[in-house]
Amino acid sequence: MTNMATRNWRILSIVLVAAPFLPGQEGRVVGPNSGFVFDTVGHTLRPIRGIPGAATVGDPLDFGFDVASVLVAPRQDWAVVVATDASLHLFRITPGTVVERPIDGLSGVPERVAFSPSGTAAALYASGHLQIVNGLPDSPTLTSTLDLGVPSALAISDDGAYVLSAAVGSIRLLGTAGENIKVMDASDGALIAFAPGGHDAAVSDSGGAGLVWFRDLTGSSRQSVLASGDAEVASPVGLAFSADGRTLFVASSTARSVSTFDLATGNRAAIPCPCAPAGFVPMGNTFRLNELGSEPLWLLDTAAGQPRIVFVPALPAPIAN
Repeated sequence: MTNMATRNWRILSIVLVAAPFLPGQEGRVVGPNSGFVFDTVGHTLRPIRGIPGAATVGDPLDFGFDVASVLVAPRQDWAVVVATDASLHLFRITPGTVVERPIDGLSGVPERVAFSPSGTAAALYASGHLQIVNGLPDSPTLTSTLDLGVPSALAISDDGAYVLSAAVGSIRLLGTAGENIKVMDASDGALIAFAPGGHDAAVSDSGGAGLVWFRDLTGSSRQSVLASGDAEVASPVGLAFSADGRTLFVASSTARSVSTFDLATGNRAAIPCPCAPAGFVPMGNTFRLNELGSEPLWLLDTAAGQPRIVFVPALPAPIAN
C-alpha cells in the first residue's frame, strides 16, 4: 500500500469511527442495525447496533419531545410514539433519520397496538374503539374505526381488511366491511397471528385447542392442529409466522424455548433459550424475547439457515455520583 493510500485509509477510518459522535446527529439512525428496543427506565428508543450475535445497545433516538412509549413495526421502518403529554404520533424510520408522518383523525392513547406481519397496517385499540391505519409506512391513512370490547389479544392482516380479536372465551374475525364471525372457542391467554401477505392465521391456546393453523381464514378456512397443548408450547408468550410465511414460531416461558413448525413438511423443533421468554417481538429477520433491563437482551435470529438464539449485552449500570 502506498503512503498516499495509507494516509487516505487512516482518514477514512477516523471519519467512520467518529461519525456516531459528530454534532447534529440527534434522531439519526446509522447502521447496521438489528432493530430497536424501548428503554423503559430512560423512556427512550434505542437501536440495537450491529448484526445478531455481534450487537450492542446504542444511544437513544431523539424524537424532539419526551416520550412515554414507543412501539416499532415489524420491519423497523416506522413507529407509534406516545408523548408524555399523551399526544399520539407516527414516525417514519429510515437509515438516516426519524421523521414524523401526520395522520388525520387518529386520536386517543392506545391501550393496545397490533401491527400487521409486514407492518403495512396497524390496529390501535382505545376505550372500546379500534382504529385501522393503512398505507404504512409512507402514506398512513385512517381507513376504518370499529367498535370492540376489551381484547386480550389482537392481530391484523397486511391488507388491513381483517382483524382477529381474542376476548371473553372466543376468537372472532372482524372485517372492515362489517363482518363479525366467531372462529373458535379459546381459553384466557390465547394468542393470535396472521401470516404475511394473506389471510392464513394461527391460534395458540395451550389451555384448550392447542396450536391451530388456519389456511385462507376469510375464504375456505381449512384448519389443522399442529400441537395439542404439550409442554413445549405451554404458557405461550409469543406467536408469529416467519417473513416468508412458511414457518410458525411459538415462544414458551415455562419451556424456556422457541418451537418452530415447518408448515410444508409438518416438522417441528425446539430451540432452547437461556432465558424465560417474556414476549416475541418481530424485528425484521429477528424476534426479541425479552425487554431491555439489567440482563442481556435475547434475540431469535432466523436469517441464517438454522434459527439460533443470540444475546445483546445489557446496558451498563449507571455510575453513582
